[in-house]
Amino acid sequence: MGELKMMKNLTKALLHSSLAVPFLLGFFFVLITYTVSDQFVFSHSLTTHVTQSNPLKDATSTIPENTMKDGQFTKENFSETEHHVKNSGNDSTNEHKKNKDKTETVQGHETLVPIPETENKDAPNSDNSGGKFENFEQSPTTLPICNTQSPLSDTCDTQKGDIRTHGISSAVLIVPKFSAGGNAPQEWKIRPYSRKHMESIKKVIVKKLNGPQEAPPCTVNNKYPALVFALGGLIGNYWHDFTDVLVPLFIASRQFDRKVQFLVTNIQPWWLGKYETIIRALSRYEIIDFDKDNQVRCFPRVLVGLEMHKEFSIDPSRAPNGYSMVDFTKFLRSTFHLERDHPIKLSQNPGAKPRLMIINRTNYRKFNNTPEIARLAEKLGFETVVSDPKFNLGLAEFAKTVNSFDVLLGGHGAGLTNSVFLPTNAIVIQVVPYGNLEHMAKVDFGDPIVDMNLKYLEYSISAEESTLMEMLGKDHPVIKDPISIHQQGWDKVAEYYLGKQDMRVDVDRFAPTLLKALELLK
Repeated sequence: MGELKMMKNLTKALLHSSLAVPFLLGFFFVLITYTVSDQFVFSHSLTTHVTQSNPLKDATSTIPENTMKDGQFTKENFSETEHHVKNSGNDSTNEHKKNKDKTETVQGHETLVPIPETENKDAPNSDNSGGKFENFEQSPTTLPICNTQSPLSDTCDTQKGDIRTHGISSAVLIVPKFSAGGNAPQEWKIRPYSRKHMESIKKVIVKKLNGPQEAPPCTVNNKYPALVFALGGLIGNYWHDFTDVLVPLFIASRQFDRKVQFLVTNIQPWWLGKYETIIRALSRYEIIDFDKDNQVRCFPRVLVGLEMHKEFSIDPSRAPNGYSMVDFTKFLRSTFHLERDHPIKLSQNPGAKPRLMIINRTNYRKFNNTPEIARLAEKLGFETVVSDPKFNLGLAEFAKTVNSFDVLLGGHGAGLTNSVFLPTNAIVIQVVPYGNLEHMAKVDFGDPIVDMNLKYLEYSISAEESTLMEMLGKDHPVIKDPISIHQQGWDKVAEYYLGKQDMRVDVDRFAPTLLKALELLK
């Protein structure tokens, strides 16, 4: 009413002015524009309300309509002393297929091994709006979210913000504070396993939404970050367990001091049980079975995927806080309460015998004359123990056994993975099978062992020390021309040099290597 009275008075005054006609035309043009604009705003507000009524469907079209139970790995607490983690360290799986896309199957683990639920004391009161975190800070939009340029691994890091996950949709949603207009949302699809070319690993969608109106409401709020990663792939082989998962998991999660939750796709309960002690030391929270998780979980930050820097090792220049393999081995010694940080020093212990462990493989690439090697070591001054790790031996128990030795000796294979439990400056001797395998031996074990601040010695057997000589004869290309076998591809290399030969070590030729180990211990 006030506006109409003002208009009448203004019109009456202007009728007596020479500016009456132009002014009135302009005034009514502005009035009409304002009315149309106001109607548009109301219409847009109604559209936004309709959109928000079913935001989950807009965020990702892959979410099923049916509801499922939470994908929690377990809800039961249990005592660590009541469960013995099974395994040893000897590789009974087909490790020569390590470059193949195959998921290992382990029998005899019908009972799920639970990870205990830890009460979520850090979570704020339930709120379905999301983004209510301590020190909330939206990261600059210029920061890269996903790195798909690495030759080995694809990874994503949302940085700080409002991040929501929906496991059964394999979705990680990044929610901006403000609407970005009509631009197409950014989206990445990555395999959250350290070897990006493993086609058996299901991809996870990482999507940056256009605005908060597209975001599904939170059903679970968390103040701590999350890490999404996959099991499967090549796990089941002891070396791959560490190289593909445990070392990259340490790189990604150690920076959070256990205040990070693991969301695991392709979950393997037997594997989590086997490495339960290590998993607990990296995260204090329950593990979520991501593939069955129908909750919309809200986090201040989510990392997706595990990054492998190189085989069985860490590049400190690329790791958070400059972590290295030395840090990883110190972490394991602390986790398993291993007593020895350094090997024996013979110069300070005259007359003492350093302890030598011989890893006795039971399948391919085994020593055919282990007793003869042990007698040689005893003769030279070692206290020698031949170890034949069994699959059902507890990992914690075997870690303590390995830590009590000064020298670890074994043929190329997963048993040498146990070097992670040795004290710093201990010695590892790798016996390399015949077949021009020195480069592979160096990459898989030689370089990582040096990165652990251990002393590394290598002994390459001759054709005469290989059972391939007796099997095929000296004129066979496998013996006469190993390069030609390598040129035929990995399958042939694995078939002959890794899968069909055993070794009979020439003790006279091998003796100088053991003497060098004694010298290093002085």
